[in-house]
Amino acid sequence: MQITTTRSSNPVSDERLAEILANPGFGVHFTDHMFTVEWTPDAGWHDARIEPYGPLSLDPATAVLHYAQETFEGMKAYRHEDGSVWSFRPEENAARMERSSHRLALPVLPVEDFVQAVQALVEIDQRWVPEAAGEKSLYLRPFMFASEAFLGVRPSQHVTFMVIASPAGSYFKGGVKPVSLWLTEEYTRAGRGGMGAAKTGGNYASSLVAQQEASSHGCDQVVFLDAQEGTYVEELGGMNMYFVYADGRIVTPETGTILEGITRSSIIELAGKMGHQVEERKFAIEEWKQGVASGEIVEIFACGTAAVVTPVGSLKWDGGEVGTPEGGDELWKRIRQELVDVQFGRAEDGFGWMKQLV
Repeated sequence: MQITTTRSSNPVSDERLAEILANPGFGVHFTDHMFTVEWTPDAGWHDARIEPYGPLSLDPATAVLHYAQETFEGMKAYRHEDGSVWSFRPEENAARMERSSHRLALPVLPVEDFVQAVQALVEIDQRWVPEAAGEKSLYLRPFMFASEAFLGVRPSQHVTFMVIASPAGSYFKGGVKPVSLWLTEEYTRAGRGGMGAAKTGGNYASSLVAQQEASSHGCDQVVFLDAQEGTYVEELGGMNMYFVYADGRIVTPETGTILEGITRSSIIELAGKMGHQVEERKFAIEEWKQGVASGEIVEIFACGTAAVVTPVGSLKWDGGEVGTPEGGDELWKRIRQELVDVQFGRAEDGFGWMKQLV
């Protein structure tokens, strides 16, 4: 893409930026610029630009506001000790957005253009990438939406792709702790042929009421079962799951109706390299309950871009509870450390996962 750049005339001061990066939180502060490119059937992708970060002006009839035709990605930029800035498997995020775009009837942004857009924004806003201490990073949010002002139910004839960025602190304040889970038996997230494997806002909107249910029962996250039989574990509100057995096997729910996480696939590769057999298959909720009770399941953990890897504690449901698995050797911790060390340049990248942006 040919990208034009208009620099902000009022960037955040160095003093204010230092304050933000000292305690960035998550999704609260945004960098000085944003990337935009537009699509129409006649012109294709065009008018790629970086310009000052600011509000969008949308017609009340803008299609995405009515029919939720949109996709997004979540990824990070990491500052290495030598000052360079890297991303983790950005081509996989681009490929997943391609798959999501097909499912949402949106135009496909080529992988190389996606990566170029992310890199261009990070280059101009590189001062916003925090130092690695405390697992700080720059969170990147590429997203695409139906921007045509039209109320008919059909694929939009004007689409906008953007990238914005936000400095992020560690997901865990005070150290990593096991998350407690609530099993929702009333709500499901996606069915066969639905949009569960697409990273689209509707999937997250459908999880919110179940997350409220979990919170009302004192739990951190919600567990969804399959929509067809209500038997098989699918995913959490925003994370994929792994179950470690006493013999070293690891089971993770198969995809198809759940999101194919980038961290998820990386853990499958990494665990295999560490000598563990990883099974991707249907995993019944009863296997979870009985496996923990018998001691056959010794460890459970979840993963996602924000948390990387987190251990899972107790599981509660209406009328019952199963406690935290015992007998594991904290495989989650070794996997998490390996991933984080690769991302921040403290360990050799034996898989070729990292791409230098700056």
